[in-house]
Amino acid sequence: MLESRSSMPEKSVKARNQSGLRSTERLTQKAYLNAIAALLDYASDLGVSFIVTPLLIAGLGNTFFGVWQILDRLVDYLSAADGRPTQALKWVIANNQAADDHAVNRRAIGSAVGVWLLFLPMLAVVGAIIVWLSPSITKVSPEAYPLVRYTCALLAVNFLLAGLATLAESVLRGMNQGYRRMGLMASLHVVGGVLMVGAIYLGLGLVGVAASQLVVTILTGFMFWMVVKKYISWFGIERPTIAEIRRFLKFSGWFFGWTLVNRILLASDVVILGFITSASTVTVFSVTGFPAQIIVGVVALSVGAITPGLGGIIGQKQYAKAAFVRNEMMIYSWLLVTSIGSTILLWNRSFIYLWVGKEQYAGSYVNLSIVLIAAQLIFIRNDAFIIDLTLNLSRKVILGAIAAVSSVGLAVFLTSFLGMLGLCLGLLGGRLILTVSYPLIINSFLGMSARTQLMSLLRPVIIMGLLFAISSYLSQYILVHNWIEWAIYAGATFGMVSGIGLVTGLSGVQRRQIFARLKMIRFFAGA
Repeated sequence: MLESRSSMPEKSVKARNQSGLRSTERLTQKAYLNAIAALLDYASDLGVSFIVTPLLIAGLGNTFFGVWQILDRLVDYLSAADGRPTQALKWVIANNQAADDHAVNRRAIGSAVGVWLLFLPMLAVVGAIIVWLSPSITKVSPEAYPLVRYTCALLAVNFLLAGLATLAESVLRGMNQGYRRMGLMASLHVVGGVLMVGAIYLGLGLVGVAASQLVVTILTGFMFWMVVKKYISWFGIERPTIAEIRRFLKFSGWFFGWTLVNRILLASDVVILGFITSASTVTVFSVTGFPAQIIVGVVALSVGAITPGLGGIIGQKQYAKAAFVRNEMMIYSWLLVTSIGSTILLWNRSFIYLWVGKEQYAGSYVNLSIVLIAAQLIFIRNDAFIIDLTLNLSRKVILGAIAAVSSVGLAVFLTSFLGMLGLCLGLLGGRLILTVSYPLIINSFLGMSARTQLMSLLRPVIIMGLLFAISSYLSQYILVHNWIEWAIYAGATFGMVSGIGLVTGLSGVQRRQIFARLKMIRFFAGA
């Protein structure tokens, strides 16, 4: 009896350890599948953009392609007037994914629909204002005013419908089952690309390109609704209580504020540039910055695959485990940013030369600035995702508003003197507020030491800075003249920089973390 009693605690500890290991493996498996699905979607989006962009520039011309870029960003500002119900829904469901009462989630969906309807009149008014002002902002000639307004109106209607179209997707991602859509979005990206090229071929111009986006949005909503109905058994809409709508509206209101801040932070670059300089300058800036989007996209999708599972951990108040997962997120992000960023800095000049012509390259200083903006943005967004999971957004939004105002002010001032380079420097300077403050908020919530984290960052930051500086300098003297050479050299650079980053930028403990996780992922890949 004594022996069996003494062994009981040992068995209990062993059972808990096995349960924790199974939980970690399940989270890793879902994160792996989510990441594969998201990266497949993103790869298809990049591939379509790679093929379609030169055709759009040729079909629309430099000026009207720049107008298209500006209108796309302008309509993004509408997201600051829709209350962000689908975004709030995703994180509410992620936080409650372990709950047994599915009626709560169905009422949350009902609350999201109610908030969307509540904000619909405001969306219509703001959309009408943007449509009316769009010719003045894009600085087109008077005879092009109707064309620009029709295009902007179609994009505004597309945005209104997208609010409902992404409802089902938010549920799927909140339940940590984003991998269920694997291949669906990739196919829709291809369909969208074909429609855009078709619009150019038929001579439909900007209006036809905008109409193709509307068709894809309607198709996306229908397809996602079918997927969610198949895999989420409890999916449906229930009428929420007044108290639940108020709570959701309050939470959604903070997302509303953050979205306004986010749009100013992310979508103001080409608007400022186009307003102060010209639409053709926007084309050069957008084309030069296209590869840098890869860094933001790849890391955002990889982190997005992890965050729903992390939301469940935070919802269960397992803060030590959450801190461990967050540390891993930052390690992966740093390694990807350093490797992809250095590759872009070294080979972007050749890429632009082969893709659309050397006259569309903005120069090495602007190229470096764009990559630095992308790197800074990634770490800000990583921490912003984690703050979202805490469901306490007030400080995040207030600090973001201060950073947004600072960024725009600095960017407008410096763009007037330095053009594209001034724009980049202004954005970098204004966003430093978030680079410093967001980690402090998370450290406080998770009980982490700010000093310890700061010391751990010094080595990776120094290594990344050195690799970026060397790559940017060498890019001025290297130019390849065919795609095969470019692919070989770019791939070799990525592999070499990844190895250098692993050895010199990370500690032994961090390397072991990466290898252990990769070993687990290889197991799931084999399975």
